Parts: sequence; structure tokens; C-alpha cells
Amino acid sequence: MGARVAMVAGESSGDLLAASVLPALRERIVGGVYAGIGGERMAAAGFDAWWHVRELSVRGYAEVLRHLPRLLALRRALIERTLGWRADVFVGVDAPDFNLGIEARLRAAGLRTVQFVAPAVWAWRPGRVALVKRAVDHLLLVFPFEEKLFADAGVRATYVGHPLAAALTAQPDAAAARARLGMPLDAPTIAVLPGSRRAEVAQLGLPFLQTVGWLQRRSATLRAVVAAADGALRAMIERWLGQSELDRSRVTVVEGRSHDCLEAADAVLVASGTATLETLMLGRPMVIAYKVPWMTEWITRRKALIPYFGLPNILAGEFVVPEFVQGDVRADKLGPALAAQLEDGANRARLRERFAAIRASLRRDTPALVAQAIADASRRR
Repeated sequence: MGARVAMVAGESSGDLLAASVLPALRERIVGGVYAGIGGERMAAAGFDAWWHVRELSVRGYAEVLRHLPRLLALRRALIERTLGWRADVFVGVDAPDFNLGIEARLRAAGLRTVQFVAPAVWAWRPGRVALVKRAVDHLLLVFPFEEKLFADAGVRATYVGHPLAAALTAQPDAAAARARLGMPLDAPTIAVLPGSRRAEVAQLGLPFLQTVGWLQRRSATLRAVVAAADGALRAMIERWLGQSELDRSRVTVVEGRSHDCLEAADAVLVASGTATLETLMLGRPMVIAYKVPWMTEWITRRKALIPYFGLPNILAGEFVVPEFVQGDVRADKLGPALAAQLEDGANRARLRERFAAIRASLRRDTPALVAQAIADASRRR
């Protein structure tokens, strides 16, 4: 049998990242076996999920505190099972709050550890660099500006690019995407992505739909496509739609097809997170929103080192798209901002050019680079 690789992916975005790497890993580790925490995409790539990735889909300080006993128990069980399984290497995929503590324990026990996606110490919590240095043998970075920061701190770190830069089409076809979704080809269209977690959609779903209503009252032809991450979230969204005064005939709700939604759109209303990067990769103008429990927001604001929270603005180093947070996440704020993104052709052209440059900086053969680093670590044990 080949090497045993334990992996933990955090949330659906981590499932996507890990799944993109598993085929390249199989080419480099003949007979390798892969197990830990993962989702449907990883399972489809041959991963043995001891626990489902949804177990880690917890957002913000307040929610983490509520789930802390369960998460600590899960972490203990995972460490015990990984050691009993006699893994050769442990790979944390995103979810640094959960993974770094595990990696510190496993590294102390003699396992090699690789962390794919670094904690955002450049945005907040710079003190975590010391934990990264103690916990991780090799840190794999998805953003180029991170490399010098961690290298200066004495952490072995390699920039591997972001897999979305290669995975998503560089030349999206809105008409083809609208045809796949059964939508009119010539109507102005917005995509609405309220998040992939229940708590996130509970915070953002209703104000996002109210924003669609605000835009519908302004335009008689506007169409909206709402992306639901799964059936439960779709049911929540459909329930709100049934209680709203929206023109339901001009709203399409789809499940698990966020990339089609983004490709079909002229502009996007999106929850802060990986979906903003996907929107950037497809060259779509956007408005970003972020809404969390008050305690999470209070702690985050105290620790924040940069003035923006949306990845497109972080990567650009300036506000290139509008951001709205907490009490400003409401239709009378989001609606005008999204209307401006729809109507300002010159701005759309500038954004496409800027987004294309950022995408080029993130494009590498990421699966091959990550797989090679993991294979090397598995042999060094």
C-alpha cells in the first residue's frame, strides 16, 4: 500500500480545493489512500470521509463559541483516529482555526504536516504566525503577496497559485449560461449568492431578496438568478420568496450551480468569501456584503489590519467594488450600488481589465504543485 494521507477540508470551498488536488496526488503516490474530513467532491475523487465537511461549517466567533464543545470533541477524535490509522502526512485544507491546533499535535507526534491555504494574518491576528511556525512543516499559499510575509517569519512557505484561476473559464459566455438555466438571453440579469452556510443565508438571504425587489421596481425587464448551495437552503429561499412581494416570474432559484449563475450575470450580489473570488475570475462586477453576529463583528473590527474584507479589494489593494457590512446590508443601500454596477459600462470594462490581471497573477498549475509538496512530505517521514 502507498502512503496514507489524512486530510481535513473546511467548508464547501475547502472540499472544492482538495478535490482539485486528489487526482494529481494519485499520479504521484501510487496506491495512496486518503481519509479524514471531506465533502461530496472529495468523495467523488475517491476520498474516505470519516466525517462530512459540514461538521466544520461554522462561521464567526459567536457561532464557534456555541459549537465549541462539539468541535473540540471532533478534533480530539480526529487526532486519535489519524494516529491510530498511522498516517504518513496530514494535510489541512483551509480552515486554519480548526487545522492548526491539530497540526501542532500531530507534528509533535512525528507526522509531517502540510497546510494548504494560510490563515489571513495579513488582515488580522498577526500573532498566529508563531502557531503556524510551530504547527506546519510546509505552508502552501494561494496568494502571491503572502510568500514574503511568512518567509520573513521563518515559515517554509511556497506560493502555489489559486486553483480557481485555472478551473474557471477565462471567457464566460452569458448567453450559453442563461440557456442552460432556462432564462431569457437578452434581459439584464443579476446573480444573487447569499452564501453556502445556513447561518450565512439566514443573515443575508432576506436583505438580498429585498434588494432584488428594489431593482425589479426600477426595471420591468430585470431577471435574477439565486444560487442555493443545497436543498435545505433552497427551501429557505423559496419560503422567503413565497412571503415576499417580488415578481416571482422574474426570479429563478437553482441548486448547486453557482458558476452557471455567475456566468449568466451582468452583475452579482454576493456574500463575502470564496464566491467573490469566483466572481472575479469570471470578470463580473459585484457588490459584496458581510453580516455576522454582533460579537463576531466587534472582535473582528478590533483586530482588523486592513480596511476591506472582500477578496477582490484585498487583492487589488484598494476598493474596486462596493462592500457593505452589518446594518448597511439592506435594500436601499445594496440596490443603488448594484444598479450602478449594471449601468456603468465604463466601470465594467475597467473591472474586467483589473480582474484579468489579478487572475493572471493567481494562475499556476496548482493541483500539481500542491500534490508534489504532499508527496514529498509523505516520503520524508
